[in-house]
Amino acid sequence: MRRRALPHPVLVTPRLRLRRLVQADAVALHPTLADADLMTYSADGPLTSIEATRLYLIEDAADVNWRAWAITRHGDDRAIGWVSGGRMRGQGVTEIGFILARAHWGRGLASEAVSAVLDQLFAEGQHRVFADADSENRASILLLERLGFRRERLLRGEWETHMGLRDSLIYGLHADDWLAAALPQSA
Repeated sequence: MRRRALPHPVLVTPRLRLRRLVQADAVALHPTLADADLMTYSADGPLTSIEATRLYLIEDAADVNWRAWAITRHGDDRAIGWVSGGRMRGQGVTEIGFILARAHWGRGLASEAVSAVLDQLFAEGQHRVFADADSENRASILLLERLGFRRERLLRGEWETHMGLRDSLIYGLHADDWLAAALPQSA
């Protein structure tokens, strides 16, 4: 029996519209996925062609346990990155990942996009979201910490990548902590 795909609603924030990531996004996303510096900490490293990018997106879409939201700006449906989430480690637990084109760094767009997906995941009843970051990926680690994720574990030599075995840091966020941070603080 094949599992049904998870719901994939469009998410809207003040500056962004997050919609299902589709194969046609390969053209817009290829420059990002081909950027050797930006892809340093990905498992596969930079992708060498639009066709490789298209195949990468097809593989992601085939997994019914994963959803990927393309990050787009209001009024421009061109993907500038994505946020993905997959239920992999038990009921109520989701792994999250993200990427944003270098031209859009430093404006809070990644935080805005990841926050929208976190809101969605916790509204759906997930009780924990975690991220697996390369121990040297400072930008991703800082983003996770700004969003309230806590470092839970260092896994040494855990991840086989294009650079060889790498250490992973596991960061976790519980629904109660996310919801508490969103509530207005009383004086």
